[in-house]
Amino acid sequence: MITGSGVGSVDAYAAHRSWTSRLAGLRRLDLPMLLAVLALSAVGALLVRSATFHLLTEQGKDPEGFLKRHILNLIIGFMLGGLVTVLDYRLLRAYVPILYGLACVGLLAVLTPLGSTINGSHSWIVIGGGFQVQPSEFAKVGLVVLLAMILGEPRDGEIGPGRRDVLLALVLAGVPGMLIMLQPDLGTTLVFIAVVLGMLAISGAQKRWLVGLVGGGVAAGAAVFFFGLLKAYQIARFTAFLNPEADPRGAGYNAQQARIAIGSGGAFGKGLFHGEQTGGHFVPEQQTDFIFTVAGEELGFVGAAVIIALLGVVLWRGLRIATQAADLFGTLVATGVVCWLGFQTFENVGMTIGIMPITGLPLPFVSYGGSATFANMIAFGLLQAVHVRRRPFD
Repeated sequence: MITGSGVGSVDAYAAHRSWTSRLAGLRRLDLPMLLAVLALSAVGALLVRSATFHLLTEQGKDPEGFLKRHILNLIIGFMLGGLVTVLDYRLLRAYVPILYGLACVGLLAVLTPLGSTINGSHSWIVIGGGFQVQPSEFAKVGLVVLLAMILGEPRDGEIGPGRRDVLLALVLAGVPGMLIMLQPDLGTTLVFIAVVLGMLAISGAQKRWLVGLVGGGVAAGAAVFFFGLLKAYQIARFTAFLNPEADPRGAGYNAQQARIAIGSGGAFGKGLFHGEQTGGHFVPEQQTDFIFTVAGEELGFVGAAVIIALLGVVLWRGLRIATQAADLFGTLVATGVVCWLGFQTFENVGMTIGIMPITGLPLPFVSYGGSATFANMIAFGLLQAVHVRRRPFD
């Protein structure tokens, strides 16, 4: 029974009940996924510390500097993920244009004097104090919810998205995609392609769209190489994984050193913080793009396999969430996140063992990086939000 009088009492009770129901819904979190993300974050923190401790010590800096910033990023990331989990993902439809617009504005800002070039990619906005933002990471979130909104609401009498819906989705996805290509950021562009193809396939779009997109992509790639639209160093970096020994001191250096580091770990590794390749800084950017080489050298095949297994748990639970979602919008959101994280995992691990070209894609939930960590945790929150509300009318 509600005591008191006036509209204020009713509003306060309604607000209290709303938040109580939301917190109660958190008991239905996907626990295996949560534990896997926590384990990956903990292992990642140890690997970041190992990859940076010796270098920072030699430079006379705080040897725990990267670790401290990484832990701070993780705390903020989990807070963002928790906030997304509590919010009703179905309300995102109303805010998708805003999220998409902000993503495009951020990508445009990178191409202005505000943008900065780091590691050969003009993808960053330096804030100051050692912090920088990479808008392309947040554009992945915007792409997923945008495609889910367009493809997740078939018109009357249609089973899947119609031609106008597919064309609208492709055009709107192409805008941030082109802005990312101008940076250039090949890795994120490939993630965009994987997300678009995966979400189109699950949405029920006609197969000819998928065949046409794959064929068009192959033709465009061939045209880029044939007409020399890429610079020589870009082509060399992209193809170096095929034969890193051809240019061991140039384009093939990263690929060759990554293989040496992983291969030297053997079955059980050299021990955490005892990697000779890691301590000698032979592999560049080991705390970010090449963090899997630290795992391979110091934790060995077994430790690296555990990391892959934990990432597999995240992807498996994500696919399960997609199949149990309350609506097509939720299914597509979960599918987009799985395609994003799945492709990025395959590409990152693949480039370190020599089966994929080298791109600037970090390993989800493991690599150092503020923007990537925040975006990954938001994606994790989206999966949990869909899972919590998997029953209609929850």
